[in-house]
Amino acid sequence: QVQLVESGGGLVQAGGSLRLSCAASGRTFTNVDMGWYRQAPGKEREFVAMTRWSWRGYNSDYADSVNDRYTISRDNARNAVYLEMNSLRREDTATYYCNVRVAGPIRVDYWGQGTPVTGST
Repeated sequence: QVQLVESGGGLVQAGGSLRLSCAASGRTFTNVDMGWYRQAPGKEREFVAMTRWSWRGYNSDYADSVNDRYTISRDNARNAVYLEMNSLRREDTATYYCNVRVAGPIRVDYWGQGTPVTGST
């Protein structure tokens, strides 16, 4: 059973930084995509960042709204993925969810319970 546990959210002033962590368990995570989504109050869940696995290695991509401010990283030895968030803005306020995507005949998505991030002015 795959489990994802996020941590690191909180209240931060505009321009500040936070580092989110996601601890994964229940399978091997070296050959899967790992990333982050977020959902602001009253809005749909949206993509934030992802490290994507392929036979050539890992590649990261970001939503335009966070590019150059956020950095995603993963530690396969710890089965963890991280999100370093800098220059936070009020509009970054959301619950951030860890996501693991397993490719195959049927794609399977796993989600954490979410960690709230609140940007204040």
